[in-house]
Amino acid sequence: MCRLVSTLFACTLIASACGDDQSADTVADPTTTTVAPVTEASTTTAAPTTVAPTTVAPTIPTPGASTVDELFGLDRPVVIAHAGGDQTWPHSTMFAYREAAVTGTEVLEMDVQLTADGVLVVQHDDTVDRTTEASGRVRDLTYDEMQALDSGYWWSGEWGNFDLPDEDYIYRGVRSGDVEAPAGYSPDDFRVETFEAIATSFPDHVLDVEIKIPRGDDGESDMTFALEGAQALADAIERLDRTDSVIVVSFNDDIIAAFHEMAPDVATSPGTSALTDWFLGGIPLLDSHRILQVPPQFDGLDVLTIPGFLEKAEDEGLDIWVWPNDASTQENADFYESLLEFDIDGIIAGRPADAVERYRELGVIP
Repeated sequence: MCRLVSTLFACTLIASACGDDQSADTVADPTTTTVAPVTEASTTTAAPTTVAPTTVAPTIPTPGASTVDELFGLDRPVVIAHAGGDQTWPHSTMFAYREAAVTGTEVLEMDVQLTADGVLVVQHDDTVDRTTEASGRVRDLTYDEMQALDSGYWWSGEWGNFDLPDEDYIYRGVRSGDVEAPAGYSPDDFRVETFEAIATSFPDHVLDVEIKIPRGDDGESDMTFALEGAQALADAIERLDRTDSVIVVSFNDDIIAAFHEMAPDVATSPGTSALTDWFLGGIPLLDSHRILQVPPQFDGLDVLTIPGFLEKAEDEGLDIWVWPNDASTQENADFYESLLEFDIDGIIAGRPADAVERYRELGVIP
């Protein structure tokens, strides 16, 4: 995930612009390894024929807030589905987002980046290796090549484990039509999806969107390509009339500053440098920065108990959203409940249905 490390006297402050770790420490981040060349599967596989859903998909309840301003007006925590709920359903698929929305999740979180032919897709990693049957960089694949892939290929109840028996990957083959889709869904609901498709499919949900920074051929962050993605996102938000219902984030403040110039009326969250400078140096945030997105712990430090952190955010009218950064211990209802003692404003949950259920039991959300 996006990480911020800074010295607070003898301590370390960890903060983040968003939650974005697919497997939350269960596997290594492939952006730190050599990118595999595009395989034949990713360049020659034809897109599966669209199959009609077997039954009508479940009805999505209207969320309590449909704009960022309305979120602030709720005066209660909200549940944000991390990548649609990647610990429960296949990462960033239409299936996952719809299932999360059906449970009552009110905000949908996602990562976006550009394909080789300039289409803005919802995809976390630089490569398609961890979620699909293929291998290769997103920036090297066309939109059609991306959408032909099976985004449910590697999902299992032990997300991040790639050594299980084939039958444990329960959604493998739905995209190709070899396995029947869940009731109410079709193979297309398991493909790599576009930002526009998600934004138009969930017009009443606030979207929390991270701009990814892909690596270039030299292995370094490609800021130019990321800025192109930022512009594509700004254009899409305006075209789709989602200016008041999207929050944009990046761990890199140069990207966020550039996006703010492109779309000054869209809400944002601060990245690495801005959050540090705000807390330690008293440097004001951008006027568009309205939500701080942070992990609960890092390197043994409890972020939410750093002296003055929560108080400063409250004094300045900033909401706090927490993203679990250890799936093995934090992605569960008991942990989600434990965060309530800090009076947080949102939980970016990999298991959003569990968060909604527990918060409803406690009377925290309707």
